[in-house]
Parts: sequence; structure tokens; C-alpha cells
Amino acid sequence: MIARRRAEDWEVARLGALLAAMLAGFLLLTGALWRLQVREARRLEVSLARQSIRRVRLPGIRGTVVDREGRKLAENRPAYAVCIYLEELRLPGPWSRTIAEVEATIDRLAEILERPREVDAADIERHIRARLPLPFRAWRDLGEAEVARWAERGAGLPGVDIVPEAVRHYPQGATAAHVLGYVGRADFVQSEEHPYHYYLPEMEGRRGIERHHDARLRGEAGGRLVRVDVSGYRHEDLGFRPPRAGSDLMLTLDLDIQRRAEAALEGLAGAAVVVDPRNGEVLAMASAPAFDPNAFAPAIGPAAWAALRDDPGHPLFNRAAAGAYAPGSVFKPVTALAALVNDRLDTGARLRCDGVLVVGRPFHCWERSGHGALDLRQAIERSCNVYFYRVALGSGADPIAHMARTLGLGRRTGIDLDADAAGLVPDDAWKRRTVGDAWRDGDTCNLSIGQGALAVSPLQMAMLTAALANGGQLFRPRLLRAVRAPDAAGFERTRPELVNDPGWDPALLAPIRAGMRDAVMSARGTGRLARVEGVTVSGKTGTAQYGAPGERRNRGWMIAYAPSEAPRVAIAMVADDAVSGGATVGPRMRQLLEGIFFPAAERAGETP
Repeated sequence: MIARRRAEDWEVARLGALLAAMLAGFLLLTGALWRLQVREARRLEVSLARQSIRRVRLPGIRGTVVDREGRKLAENRPAYAVCIYLEELRLPGPWSRTIAEVEATIDRLAEILERPREVDAADIERHIRARLPLPFRAWRDLGEAEVARWAERGAGLPGVDIVPEAVRHYPQGATAAHVLGYVGRADFVQSEEHPYHYYLPEMEGRRGIERHHDARLRGEAGGRLVRVDVSGYRHEDLGFRPPRAGSDLMLTLDLDIQRRAEAALEGLAGAAVVVDPRNGEVLAMASAPAFDPNAFAPAIGPAAWAALRDDPGHPLFNRAAAGAYAPGSVFKPVTALAALVNDRLDTGARLRCDGVLVVGRPFHCWERSGHGALDLRQAIERSCNVYFYRVALGSGADPIAHMARTLGLGRRTGIDLDADAAGLVPDDAWKRRTVGDAWRDGDTCNLSIGQGALAVSPLQMAMLTAALANGGQLFRPRLLRAVRAPDAAGFERTRPELVNDPGWDPALLAPIRAGMRDAVMSARGTGRLARVEGVTVSGKTGTAQYGAPGERRNRGWMIAYAPSEAPRVAIAMVADDAVSGGATVGPRMRQLLEGIFFPAAERAGETP
């Protein structure tokens, strides 16, 4: 009986201890839940949001570029990409199972689209590590036939969709390629104020107008908030701010004149620049050979890039603005103007050319038999070297160098392109610094006819020609005519910028302008092959040698403005491997001028 009672007491004690332990555990659990749900609720809520909410940056919509008549030069065209949403294909277990499933889906899509794969397992793995909440792009820029095949046979595949995206498009192809430039994928720079976890690829300008005005064109990025789970998969969108479009740009280019300038260079390596001498607007800027900027959108492949980069014709190089070449005889008006401004030349005086002038060594005229006695007007008409040797030796090299700089040579023009060569106007200080020797009379003779170390760009010579045409005013060359903000109804015009106005007496330029008119319009003029019926044209030809000794070749030049009485265009054109400026460039200049002044006859296939 006693033993039985003791056993019952022991059993009660055990049950009491168990109950006490359970009660203690319950109290501990209750305390922990209270701590988590009450005391630390706010901290945990913030921590959860940080771990599960991600900011996605959406690129801005790039603005369009049009010519002065509103014709589109650069725009955004809709393209279609095949996107795979990995969260819908996720398999349990290691990531390798999911990657294999995605690859199998891509293989099925390749058969449906009849298009080879463009991604591999490594691309999928990189996407999983870096951008899992975003769709994985398996193909870009599908054609119409491929979109139709997907709609017919692939629309039911799980986790797959076709997503529209904007691709930069140049509707005129290679026309004005060196002015427009091209775009490429931008390197994303994280913002401390608004950090993003993920971002979609954005285009940035790499060359030309696209690069110089990238900040205007690019627009303002938008954003999206997404909630993800611990694996990184997207569950829902929490917020959206749409991206804003960039500004639209209207260029000074005239698409018709641009096409004619490029046509005039067909088959050549060279450049042509057409400007309005009344305000400095660039109407055309052509460089040959050229390239198609569409090759860079949405991205250029390694083989295509290597072909452009290694092309011996250097199609990516903007010869018109970045090229720096000896100008040859198109520089002679500068020599004459320097002497006139400094009262070192009587325009009526006749200087004799016997075909050669000895200044330490023989300096020849292109006409080896000589031109006889010439005044300034005749010397420009016939491009007599000896005449300008004598003028330069009489005035000295410094006034010539100063005049060249007054007319914009030896420094960047300030055009809204990164390709803007300063060129070189040599003088005594430059020669001592570079060669370690003093300036000599032979250097002055070379400078007077645009040879030696003198280097100019076709753009600089076009602006110099415009100054000769308008009486001396040097404008900054302008490509941007107007800007339209995203929320604006119309374009806001930019204004011409006058760089220098020396205020020359018109009588000072009169003999130079008369000589340039005769150079084209007279039977003996070196530029007579540029003559256009119905238009009075003033111009000057030039030929400069380039290349290594023993392999010297000619570079032909011509500058011109028209109509001579009230100039509306000023042009500089240059061509490599020329016979001469008059023989090679003259007919091309005529072709361009005919297209500018008689476009209707050109379209009808008639001769004006």
C-alpha cells in the first residue's frame, strides 16, 4: 500500500515537472514572439524590404535628329527581342538543372525561329548571378518572318515572350554618317542618390553628333520597383516611373546637298564641305569612303568592327573635319591678303615669272616656261607660284601666319563635333621648337603657296572661303540649327556666332575676289572645269604633294563660292591621288554646284 502510494506520488511529481518544463518553454516562445513581432517588428520590416525590393533602371528614349527641312536622319525604330523569364522555368535542386532547362527551351526556339543560337550556358549563368529579376534576352532584332514563326508555333512555350525595344536607326543609311556618328552600349555609372540594383542596357553616342550632343539626346531614365524572393526571382511590380524622351535636334544640313556632295566624291578618297557664308551653317559635310552607322545598332559584331577598323581606306575617319593636309595653292589668297593689309603690295604692280625663282635653291612655278609679267588678279587666275614667292618675300612670313590665324587656321573651328583638327600654321618659333633651326626664306616661299608644314582641314578652308565671300567675317561653323525639348511644341533656334570681323574695306578684297572669279569663269583660269552655265562662280584650285619621298602623290584641292555677286554657298573639296586640283576636283565641284543651283534639271537628267 505504501509502495503503491509512493509510485503515485512519483508519477505526479514527474507530470508536474513536465508541466513546469512545458510552461517554461511556452513562456520562452511567447517572449521570443513578442520580441520579434512587437519590439523588433519595425527593424525586421525594414530589413525585409531591403532584401526583397529591388530598383530597376529603365533607359531614357533617345531623341530624333532631322535635317533643316525636318527629314529624319536618326530615329528609334521598334525591334523585337525574345525574352525568357527564368522564374517560370526554375527547377528544384542545383542551378545547373535550371540552366539545362533554359538551354533546352532556347534550342526549341532556334528550331521554331529558324535562327541559330546567340547565347550559351555561360551567358545564362552570368545573367542568373547579376540580373536574375530581369528577363533574359536570347535573341535581338527579330525579322518579320521570325516574329510570324514565333506567333504560329512558339507562343505557347512557358516562360517565353517577345518584347519590343527601341533600336537606333539611320534611315538615310551611310548619308552624313561622319556627321551623325553612331551609338553603342553605355557603361552604367551608379548614382549615390538613387542607387539601382539592376539596369537595362542604354545607348550612348560614340561619335559625331550622337556623341557631342549625347546629354541632349539621351533623355531621362525611369525606374521600376520589383519584389523578389530569397532566390532572386521576381514576384511582383511595386512601382513604375516611365523614362522620358530626349530632345530632338534639327541640324543645319540640307539632305539634298549632302547627297550631292557625297555623289561628287564617288570613287575618291576625299572630303567636301558646303557652308552658308552668311551665317556659318554647314549645309553638307561629306567624307569618303564612308560607313553605314546602322551596323552599330543594336551592336556591331567583332568581325564587322575589325573590317571597318582595318580597312585601308579608313572609312571611320572624318576627313572633312579631322583631316589636316597641306592646302597647296588654295592658300594663295591668304598670302595676297596679308600683303595687302600690311601695305606690302600694290595691286596694279606687275611681277615677273620666268618659271623659277632662286632663293638658296630653285623654287619652280608649275608653269615651267613662266607666266611673264602678272598683276594680282592674273596671278590668282593662273595660280602663278613665282608671283606669290615674290609677294611673300616682300611681306615676310609673320604677316602671312597672322593672316592665316585671323581666318581661322591653326586652331579648332569650334564645330559641334569631336572631330575638329586644329591643323598647323608654322612660324619661326614653331620651327625652332620643333626642328631646332631658324626660319629661312625658303620656308617663306613654301608657306606662300600652301606647302611645307602648313596643315589645314577641309572644314577650315570652307570657313575661310566663306570669309572671302562675305567680306571678311569668320563665323563658327554650326551644325545644330534648333532644339526641341521633350515637352515643347516646336523647335527653338540657335544663333550664329561671329568669331572675327576685321572690318576690311571691300576694295581690299576686290582684286582677290576678281582673280578667283576669273579662275573659274575665264578660258585661262585653272578652275575653268568647275564652270556652271547660268551661275557666276569664284574659286581657286590647288595641288599639294604628300607621301614618303620616292612615293609622292598629289592631293587636289578646290575652294569656291557662288553666286559671285551675292554668295549663298562656300565650298571646299579635296581628293587624294589626284592629277591636280583643276583636273580632278574641278569637274566634281561643277557636279556639286549644278546639283545645288539646278536640282530640277539634275532630277530630269538634263544639263543646265
